[in-house]
Formats: sequence, C-alpha cells, structure tokens
Amino acid sequence: MSNSVPDDGLAGLEIAEQGRTSAVDRLVEQIRDMISERGLGVGDALPTERDLGEQFQSGRNTVREALQVLRAYGLVETRPKVGAVISGGQGEALRRLFAFHSGISPDSFRDLQGFRRILETGVGEHIILTASETDFDLLDAINRRILEAGSVAEAARCDYEFHAAIVELSGNRTTHATYNMLRSVIEEVMRLGKTERPVHAATFEAHAEIIRALRARDRIAYVYLMSRHLEFGLRFVDDAPAGQPQR
Repeated sequence: MSNSVPDDGLAGLEIAEQGRTSAVDRLVEQIRDMISERGLGVGDALPTERDLGEQFQSGRNTVREALQVLRAYGLVETRPKVGAVISGGQGEALRRLFAFHSGISPDSFRDLQGFRRILETGVGEHIILTASETDFDLLDAINRRILEAGSVAEAARCDYEFHAAIVELSGNRTTHATYNMLRSVIEEVMRLGKTERPVHAATFEAHAEIIRALRARDRIAYVYLMSRHLEFGLRFVDDAPAGQPQR
C-alpha cells in the first residue's frame, strides 16, 4: 500500500502551512505592537500564553510559535515561575527600533543594518546550494519593479520586497518571520537616498549584481556585494548635519 500523498492532498497541506505561517506572522506583529503601546521595558513580563490567545483570538500552538520567533530574535526570554519577559541585549536594540517616528538615530540605523548584514549574507550559502534558476528569475522580476516605482515610498517597498525574497529563499520560516517583523522599520530606512530617480537605477543595478553572483554560485562575491550594498546607506546617516532628523 502506497504511503504517498495525492497531489491534491499536498496542495491542501501547502495551503494549510501558508495559513499557519500567516497566523504566526500576524500574531508576532500584534505582540510587538502591544509591547510598544504598553511601553514594556527589559524585565517586564508578557501576558501568559492563555491570555495572549484570548486577547488576540489565537490558538495555543500559534501563540507558542509566535513566542519562539520573538525568542529567536532576542526580544523575549523565559524565566522560571515568571514566563516570557522582555529581554536585554538584542531585545533592547529592537526596542529602540520601535521608537522610529520622526527620525532615525545613527546608532539605531547601524544596529539595523548590522542585523540585516548578518542575516542576509548568512543565507547566501543555503541559497547557492538549493535555489533554482526559476528562483533567480523571480528575483529578477521583483528587482525590475523598482525601476517602475512612481514615488519614494513605492521604491522603498520594492526594495524591501527584493531583500525579503532573498531571506525567504533561506527556507527558514522563523528567519523569514523575524525579518517581516521589522518590515516597517526596514522600509523607513530604505527611504534614505531614494529622493531622486538615478538612485532607483543604482539600487536596481546593485540588486542585479547580487543576483548574478547567486546565479554563478559565487558565495564570496555574494557576501561582498550584499555587504557593500547594505553599507552604502550608512553614508546618508554619517553625512547628515548634526542635530537634524535622520530621514
């Protein structure tokens, strides 16, 4: 007797998995917003899993997976007899990122770009070993959208979608969910330097070089090009006049 799953069964599993991921991602965002709205600091306790489930109408497994994502990034940690609490270290760095409103501090910008560099260069080896030409064709298609962007906000959105697609090719759901958790912050910093059309073209070409390195299965070139691309934005922070908002 065959143990294989029929094609329609596989499709059903895939849909269920996508829905599951969406529910976890959505709950991570809701918990993050709750932390920000309540002004919780390092050492403050989060509501219990049951309370989180009731508050956000989520199942126990979804709550647990969302907390795992937050732990993976270092935003929360588990303490005996207390439960999940706001963590120090990376959690505090992330908490500073929540404060992005009228401006971006240079230190927070560097923290974010450093996190992205570790993550986006780190996934390169897995992508080189597992990605297909179809995956690279999709990256090309996503990259072309930035040339058609009609506004700075749209260009930033297209830029984010390209980098998120690379992270997604890592095949790690927690990594992708963590990256998506920072979407609004990443898009905000991507607006830096996108006030003129030529910058859109420069971003497109930088992305194209990264794709070519992936197609060539050249890990060293990929790491170099991605690092250079992420470090480029630092000049807009370093060159800004002291005391003025970093936009």
